Amino acid sequence: MKITSTSCICPVLVCLCFVQRCYGTAHHSSIKVTRNQTKHIEGETEVHHRPKRGWVWNQFFVLEEHMGPDPQYVGKLHSNSDKGDGSVKYILTGEGAGTIFIIDDTTGDIHSTKSLDREQKTHYVLHAQAIDRRTNKPLEPESEFIIKVQDINDNAPKFTDGPYIVTVPEMSDMGTSVLQVTATDADDPTYGNSARVVYSILQGQPYFSVDPKTEHYQLYVPESAQVGSAVGKIKANDADTGSNADMTYSIINGDGMGTFSISTDKETREGILSLKKPLNYEKKKSYTLNIEGANTHLDFRFSHLGPFKDATMLKIIVGDVDEPPLFSMPSYIMEVYENAKIGTVVGTVLAQDPDSANSLVRYFINYNAEDDRFFNIDANTGTIKTTKVLDREETPWYNITVTASENDNPDLLSHVTVGIRVLDVNDNPPELAREYDIVVCENSKPGQVIHTISATDKDDFANGPRFNFFLDEHLPVNPNFTLKDNEDNTASILTRRRRFSRTVQDVYYLPIMISDGGIPSLSSSSTLTIRVCACERDGRVRTCHAEAFLSSAGLSTGALIAILLCVLILLAIVVLFITLRRSKKEPLIISEEDVRENVVTYDDEGGGEEDTEAFDITALRNPSAAEELKYRRDIRPEVKLTPRHQTLSTLESIDVQEFIKQRLAEADLDPSVPPYDSLQTYAYEGQRSEAGSISSLDSATTQSDQDYQYLGDWGPEFKKLAELYGEIESERTT
Repeated sequence: MKITSTSCICPVLVCLCFVQRCYGTAHHSSIKVTRNQTKHIEGETEVHHRPKRGWVWNQFFVLEEHMGPDPQYVGKLHSNSDKGDGSVKYILTGEGAGTIFIIDDTTGDIHSTKSLDREQKTHYVLHAQAIDRRTNKPLEPESEFIIKVQDINDNAPKFTDGPYIVTVPEMSDMGTSVLQVTATDADDPTYGNSARVVYSILQGQPYFSVDPKTEHYQLYVPESAQVGSAVGKIKANDADTGSNADMTYSIINGDGMGTFSISTDKETREGILSLKKPLNYEKKKSYTLNIEGANTHLDFRFSHLGPFKDATMLKIIVGDVDEPPLFSMPSYIMEVYENAKIGTVVGTVLAQDPDSANSLVRYFINYNAEDDRFFNIDANTGTIKTTKVLDREETPWYNITVTASENDNPDLLSHVTVGIRVLDVNDNPPELAREYDIVVCENSKPGQVIHTISATDKDDFANGPRFNFFLDEHLPVNPNFTLKDNEDNTASILTRRRRFSRTVQDVYYLPIMISDGGIPSLSSSSTLTIRVCACERDGRVRTCHAEAFLSSAGLSTGALIAILLCVLILLAIVVLFITLRRSKKEPLIISEEDVRENVVTYDDEGGGEEDTEAFDITALRNPSAAEELKYRRDIRPEVKLTPRHQTLSTLESIDVQEFIKQRLAEADLDPSVPPYDSLQTYAYEGQRSEAGSISSLDSATTQSDQDYQYLGDWGPEFKKLAELYGEIESERTT
């Protein structure tokens, strides 16, 4: 950048703004837009497709401040399906429809009935639709279009910060910057020269001058601009070329330093202005930035001609955009008690239109088709109510999405998440934490804890613990077991007596009661099943099945099988011995010199049917042969019964079976006949043994110092015996 003393040319800042181009023609030129055709204005790219039925309308502009007596003509809607026979009906909806803008439903002509002010509202969004007048069915899809208010020069520029007071150091060089003033014009800066401001000095010449073009640069940015996007460009002119014209841009001051940032495009030497934070027209309508452009390559030989930089003020105008409703909170948390009646109020959400129009807002809840609808919302007030009875134990929390839309523009939507916490009430009684397998050992002692139980409650902590355990007062006192509340939400089962036996009773039942700490308190009853088992000395369970004595004495299954095999072998030996004995032929006469003493051999097997001495079998062969009562030959009766004589015809008619029954009855009634069976008692034990008596009956009455603990070391077969003798000794000592 080369500056001479004669020219004193400084860099000039030029602002290139990203704004939406308006159509500057005041007349109405027709444009046809179809659903499958894109038309770009003023030489931009065109993309053509096969045309179909569509809309035909004019460019819609309306002049502001119209004062004529008749409604101002805006434009015309026309559909290709309209043949001019009046069968097509045009409908207009949206901002100002029916109040500001009216439409002839037959011709499609739109008129403005009121005087508009562009400075209050720049454009209106409306919707058009063509329907069949006879069937009310749409002939074309609903289409959106914009009516822009065309600006006229009806606003004078104004100084925003005047009056100005400034001081200048004496002996200041010519060209020293004293003050930069700012004037704004409310007219449209993008259309014509209505908003162009030119500065001049009315008093103070020739000591001071003002640049007529640098009021400051002005940039229009809509509030809908996305964060991170480029919103404008600014460029400083430098008379130098090449690397001497390279420069960088920076924001040195202003209230928009935190909202905007600037970077340098090295190819074009432009400053790119980007958005750092979202804009809100309703909160702040303008920003001011002091931007500096400085050369990057300095030649110190010409440093006295510097500084090689310049600064300017950039004013950013925030454009108003129709925004969706804004909720009062980013999210909502509400609470409702379970089991509440249908229609109970849960809470209220609030959303408002952030634009100056402040349109009314409607609310609705987003539900999927498969969702159960537990809540509804008042469309006008935003009040949420229940539609079903809630159960906290089934679903403790609900998340719903509430949507708000403007009445004037239903397409503008905003959403908010509402979390609904279901509060607990005490509607579930406590219950045992699980199914308990409780065991009591046969050798248990009174007061011994055999198990500890706990409880659970489906309700929340406030309505659950602390739990109380107790026995039912209406039942008799249990003589076997009792219950102790540990006051830590657990309870212990204790024995009331000494020793249990599986052979007497192997299962006991203990009914208990449990209550919770809710208000009001709820309780439930349960029955505990207690099994009697054989245990080791250390309390480990050995078996819980009712077994034979040998098993309870400590014999294992293998030992029992071995004993059973031995018994079978012995039986086989006995059977073999008897068989051999019977097959052996012994002499009929035993030698008198037989040395076997006190051995008597009985080998009389009886004579069978040929033996007529012991029993008269003729009575069985022929009932008539038993005409007289026969007496037994092995005894002598003391009372002689009178024989009963029967006729020959009677004897012949009796069969053998009936005869035997009669004789059996007579024998049973005869007091002189002894029974065939007799009891033989052998009580002689022989001489006294030198070892003495080995019976435990005599030792039960004397004090014994024998220690039976060693029996436990002999194996599981002797553990039961050791327990029995050990308990007898402990009881005797007690």
